Amino acid sequence: MSLKSIFFSVISVILVLCLLSGVGCDLITDSSEPSENGEQTSETDNGDIVIPIDPDWQIPASDGQSQATSIADVVARVKPSVVAINTEVVQFDVFNRAYTTQGAGSGWIISEDGIIVTNYHVVEDAETITVTLDDGRTYAADMNSIATDPLTDLAVLKIEADNLPAVTIGDSSELRLGDWVVAIGNSLGEGIRATQGIVSRQDVMIQIEGGILTGIIETDAAINPGNSGGPLLNLAGEVIGITNAKAWDANVGIEGVGYAISTETAMSVIQSLIIQGYVIRPWLGVDTVTVTPAIAFWNRLSRDSGVVISYVYPGSPAEEAGLEVRDIIVRFNGVDVTTAYEVDQGQYTAEVGETVEVVYWRGDNRYTTYATLVESPPPGD
Repeated sequence: MSLKSIFFSVISVILVLCLLSGVGCDLITDSSEPSENGEQTSETDNGDIVIPIDPDWQIPASDGQSQATSIADVVARVKPSVVAINTEVVQFDVFNRAYTTQGAGSGWIISEDGIIVTNYHVVEDAETITVTLDDGRTYAADMNSIATDPLTDLAVLKIEADNLPAVTIGDSSELRLGDWVVAIGNSLGEGIRATQGIVSRQDVMIQIEGGILTGIIETDAAINPGNSGGPLLNLAGEVIGITNAKAWDANVGIEGVGYAISTETAMSVIQSLIIQGYVIRPWLGVDTVTVTPAIAFWNRLSRDSGVVISYVYPGSPAEEAGLEVRDIIVRFNGVDVTTAYEVDQGQYTAEVGETVEVVYWRGDNRYTTYATLVESPPPGD
């Protein structure tokens, strides 16, 4: 068994015994050129071809609609733009026998030619994706035109339809605590329904399985499984957030707390997914885990705080900089770090091609090295 496998096996035991958790994410890459049929494509470092959904797409501007006089007006205006998404995912039981599970979520039409926004976890690992419009028409999503960003839990897909009612994008930065909002989605997989509430908190950071979401709007509007990927609206009928029932699920038993990814956070990612088919971010090339006293004890680490490297990707900037598994990072690009999230954020706020300082402990010795960040590789690499 490899050191990486042993390392994570131990951490899994700790998770069960101590209710500890780590943070992880994966991402994407590279240059563009026309394909043989004239489509704009991107080729990654390992030769994978990415076909953008629409290289010429632009974020739709607000149409300046005034606030509605009632919640019913908002629902009537936007409900035709909200879709139900149903998926089939192949999974395997303990005997490695395949079986199919169904999932349900929501999405919203961002372009009249069939481009739809949803959550990554709604379409994650899906073998088939079916989109049902408000008028009852059903389409199979083009599985070759799905772009995802696990880090922000966002995804964009395409159906072959025209003249669809696209939403208007609002400015979530203009929201105030107490503003009325409306959530519309395929709640509980039982069809499109609407709920209303107010903005309870802004710029919230929440942890979900496998990552941390930032720029979150908290609302007391009911957000249930199936709402994932649906729009959160202001009273002008503009999308100011993407509801995230996966975050809600982490708070089972808590009432009056729902979450949505703000458009201020989401739109640059959505634009990249539509235009490029992926999101480019700076990349060091390590998997990391936040060190706690328990993790330090079970793994016999020399320090009980910091960020331990659990894997170094071959050929990555980290490998070239001499970093190794079990090194404990305590300072990244001039900032002291104590969590894996802080190391990730240090990378993402830097620039591709930027040389960053990494201060780390190896055993009882403290070292400093320098790494030049490159573009993040495609998911799964």
